[in-house]
Amino acid sequence: MPHPSHNKRQKEKSRQDRQREKDERRKRRKEEKASRRPLEPGEDRDLAGIVPGPQPPAEED
Repeated sequence: MPHPSHNKRQKEKSRQDRQREKDERRKRRKEEKASRRPLEPGEDRDLAGIVPGPQPPAEED
């Protein structure tokens, strides 16, 4: 049976790794947000850049 102190170290290391990953994701999202072009007044962010009408056929591999 593993020692309790070993389990505690593993748990703490795992918590630190998760926090580091979370911080990296936050940093990436912040950079992506800063690099977006500004929207026109009344423009919907979800629809920005979508071209109406038929779409070109997808290329097959």
